[in-house]
Amino acid sequence: MAATDWHQMWKNLGLDLAKHDQLLGVLPDIYKSVYMVPQKNRPQNMGFFEFVVGDIHGIRVKELVQAKADGKVIVGSFCLYVPDEIILALNGVNIGLCGGTNFSNFAVEGILPTNTCALIKSALGFGLGKICPYYAIADILIGETTCDGKKKAWEILANHKKVYVMETPQLKKRRQARAHFITELNDLVKALEKASGKKLTTENLKTAMIKISKKRAQLKRLYETRKANPPAISGKDALLVSQITFYDDPDREIEMIGKLAEECEQRVIKGEGVVPKGTKRILLSGTPQAIPNWKLHDIIETSGAVVVCEETCTGTRYFESTYEIRGNTTGELLERLADRYLSINCACFSPNDARMEDIKRLAKEYKADGVILYTLTFCDPYQYEAMTIEKELKKAGIKVLSINTDYAGEDTGQLKTRVEAFLESLK
Repeated sequence: MAATDWHQMWKNLGLDLAKHDQLLGVLPDIYKSVYMVPQKNRPQNMGFFEFVVGDIHGIRVKELVQAKADGKVIVGSFCLYVPDEIILALNGVNIGLCGGTNFSNFAVEGILPTNTCALIKSALGFGLGKICPYYAIADILIGETTCDGKKKAWEILANHKKVYVMETPQLKKRRQARAHFITELNDLVKALEKASGKKLTTENLKTAMIKISKKRAQLKRLYETRKANPPAISGKDALLVSQITFYDDPDREIEMIGKLAEECEQRVIKGEGVVPKGTKRILLSGTPQAIPNWKLHDIIETSGAVVVCEETCTGTRYFESTYEIRGNTTGELLERLADRYLSINCACFSPNDARMEDIKRLAKEYKADGVILYTLTFCDPYQYEAMTIEKELKKAGIKVLSINTDYAGEDTGQLKTRVEAFLESLK
């Protein structure tokens, strides 16, 4: 069957078709080399997620065009601290916009400092370079204050798009942090009520909380199968599922991740896995990995190991924090949300001892032989924490390797040599 030609839709959205074609021209080859060639015995239900990547700017974008025509508000966000539940409750669709490739850097030359983290460069480049249909269709972008680079990035984006910035408290252990964040959530509600023309109610917020909780629960089910020896799914495939979750329809994700999790659970029962039993197991911790940032997972899993867990925003931080859906007012429900989101242990917080405990706990739960601390170049919060965490993990007898890199491929050979040496030290 011939692929659908989406050029007219992209043109209507105002994309730079020439640049966009260049981007889509290279992605299939990258995906094939990372996911199809080196991997064997993948779960059959990964077929859906392959389909999504294969038409990454097509069918889902068409759905968003229709959703917008139906009166829904399309929201672009860049961080876990922007609550899916509030957006969904107010007739909105939340789309994660962070970029995971340096292809878009051309659009921010002379706009951003050279020493800016790759994620920020990529995210702004995709928007300003007119090569991201998700950015183009968004009615409003919601930023946060999780790092200094983002704070200034929102100022730049505000010259091109409607931007709302919510403040995330940096010292969350102080008693006023919770009250402050609840105020921020209430202000976000007001902004989205104005954008959507809808009113937040206890009923629609509870409904949204139930749905988003189900989606996260399915991801947790999938991750549980990675604790098996051998794991039922590769780290690369689990990462891809998590990445797609940020912008796909929640109901569809509940169904499709559920099918994949069920298949993987059966594989665990049968003792089936994607690698031989006893393969060295790696916990990856650090900076989030936006699609198509698959470099480090690929290096690790083509060097004789398997990634069994990610302590990242595109990993366990996305689904581990939960809440009880109880309360008779929207105010009470917003308190539940505030507590849930403030329990995510991002490097933006100080002090952030809980993240260290998360890494130790997850290394034990997933039976990791070693931990790789991954930091994007110029991502200062994670670079600072990596130095402290590396020392503490070594004290605890956990083998650890720190890697600092960006989206470019020039250091792939060097990184592979370092990873292989690290894996050899685990024997």
